[in-house]
Amino acid sequence: MSIAVLRDYLPLFARSALLTVRLGALGILLAVLVGVLCSAAQYFRLPVLQQLSAVYIELSRNTPLLVQLFFLYYGLPKLGIRTDPAVCGVAGLAFLGGSYMAEAFRSGLEAVDRVQLESALSLGLTNAQAMGSVILPQALSISMPALVANVIFLLKETSVFSAVSLMDLMFTAKDLIGLHYNTVESLTLLVVFYLLILLPISILGSLVERRLRYAGSGT
Repeated sequence: MSIAVLRDYLPLFARSALLTVRLGALGILLAVLVGVLCSAAQYFRLPVLQQLSAVYIELSRNTPLLVQLFFLYYGLPKLGIRTDPAVCGVAGLAFLGGSYMAEAFRSGLEAVDRVQLESALSLGLTNAQAMGSVILPQALSISMPALVANVIFLLKETSVFSAVSLMDLMFTAKDLIGLHYNTVESLTLLVVFYLLILLPISILGSLVERRLRYAGSGT
């Protein structure tokens, strides 16, 4: 392994890591929004929306992100819809992640006794107010382990962004290996940068879970 090569490649991987984090964060935020809306539609058993969200969840969870990206990047232009690679990456991550977030939120919502919803409504709160002030905070606490796992999973899934010409970490590693054949150095930096991105999230998620667990137990 060459230290000089590692030093030369470091700025390239740093820029790619920044792009990976930026697109991944945006996609995850949109996925959380989609997940909340879908889980709410199922929790409140809203006509039509409940069925549509169920179909979306099954479609999203049972197709790989790579296939979804190919459809967005190569399929939509055939229909006259051209998209930017970054837009495809974020949209694909949100589409895939929304279903996983929806299932995580749904499990949390179902763990909250529906008597609490009925009590909130009897006090004059609307469904939206009851969800935001009473139900969702408790569901979020229960769902936190699954949500953290989903965030880590989705960030790892950004490794397929290179398939639509996004210069993420994986694209940079493959490009440098193909150009200069410095495989060990490229893969080492790839692993290091993914660890730098994912390890703090894992540690922070564990701390938040522990704090919420202690708060829930009253200790």
